[in-house]
Amino acid sequence: MEDKIIEVLSNTGEPMKSGEIAEATGLQKADVDKAIKILKSQEKITSPKRCYYTVK
Repeated sequence: MEDKIIEVLSNTGEPMKSGEIAEATGLQKADVDKAIKILKSQEKITSPKRCYYTVK
């Protein structure tokens, strides 16, 4: 699941909201939120502004 999120963020090249990531991956928003929390703690993604995420 984390791999899908990183792939989508890499391909878009711009920050996305968790709802947009969920739509692009076909995953549930709650699952995306959990994965984002994990990825942020691993420092694989960053948040350039509130509620938006991008690959580091």
